[in-house]
Amino acid sequence: MQQDPIVFTIFVVFTGAAVFATLALFARQSLLVAYIALGALLGPSVLGVVTDPELIRSISEFGIMFLLFLLGLNLQPQELLRMVSKTTQVTLFSSLVFMLIGGAVALAFGFTWQESLLVGTAVTFSSTIVGLKLLPTTMLHHQRTGEVIISILLLQDLIAIVLLLVVQGSSRGGLRLGDIAQLLIALPALIGFAWLVERYVLIRLIRRYDKIQEYIFLMTIGWCMGMAELAALLGLSTEVGAFIAGVVLASSPIALFIAESLKPLRDFFLVLFFFSLGAGFDIGVIDDVILPALVLAAALMLAKPPVFKWLLLRTGESEKRSREVGFRLGQMSEFSLLVAVLAFENHAIGAEASYLIQLSTLLTFLVSSYIVVMRFPTPIAVNDALRRD
Repeated sequence: MQQDPIVFTIFVVFTGAAVFATLALFARQSLLVAYIALGALLGPSVLGVVTDPELIRSISEFGIMFLLFLLGLNLQPQELLRMVSKTTQVTLFSSLVFMLIGGAVALAFGFTWQESLLVGTAVTFSSTIVGLKLLPTTMLHHQRTGEVIISILLLQDLIAIVLLLVVQGSSRGGLRLGDIAQLLIALPALIGFAWLVERYVLIRLIRRYDKIQEYIFLMTIGWCMGMAELAALLGLSTEVGAFIAGVVLASSPIALFIAESLKPLRDFFLVLFFFSLGAGFDIGVIDDVILPALVLAAALMLAKPPVFKWLLLRTGESEKRSREVGFRLGQMSEFSLLVAVLAFENHAIGAEASYLIQLSTLLTFLVSSYIVVMRFPTPIAVNDALRRD
């Protein structure tokens, strides 16, 4: 009997993840490192057990959406607006510094001005997935550290959406004014629509049938996925739609129950996401870009923590909080990977520049997650004293 490739892939991923996670815990390593290493080992460029990493990555996108949805559930809209207004200067200035560092490294290794500019822009972002995956729920509910991290990541994600529009527009000869106008109109329109539906439809249904947990579970998943798809249709990202879906529900008394119910589903898809990162990388190109990737990753990981710390200290945050935020945001982003792929497909950069961004991103994921897990409270800490759910 012929085996279903999707069933076989899921079996391989989670059986392998269980084995590698066990080894990682014995070796006192981050579980995220285990998932990425497993993907690289089983992917097409090594053993070839998983031959279609893009399929896994497509499925794993659900995990990112659920992560942002749960993030929104923990944020009161008024508090979110207050924090975003305070961290705008931090986000913009830090992005400029990191762009200059990334561009300078690329130029030093002989990349063109256009490639260096795109490399520099791609490295400015920090990972929403790594940052939030390693952030304890208690920080989301009760601590200012989580609020600061979330507001910076949210602003970075909005900047990343604009960059993706620019990259996509490069294949049509440049970004059109219509694309910018669409973004400026779509975001407030989506927020307004979500608020109206939540207030006059969704919350009334939830209150009426709040004793039927299965209905609440299905309704919230449908709401999250529906808003994500609507955001994509409006030219935004699915992550932004899912985040907005969560924020408008944050004031509901049922928000905490929803957040707890969706955690296992979120973790299922996030394992697939980190596996797909490793599986999608071509090990054969490492020799061509390993030196510039190591220099770029090292430069960013050395620069990001002190830059964030200095900027946050100037806004009045404590030294301890500023330092922790800097390390938690000390990596590149999944948006960097997306920019690298789209820019190469649209002939904005060459293959080597694309792989430089991808390899640097993976290196910062590995090292940054290791540092955070070993030094700060996380849900997957190997040290019992640092483990926080």
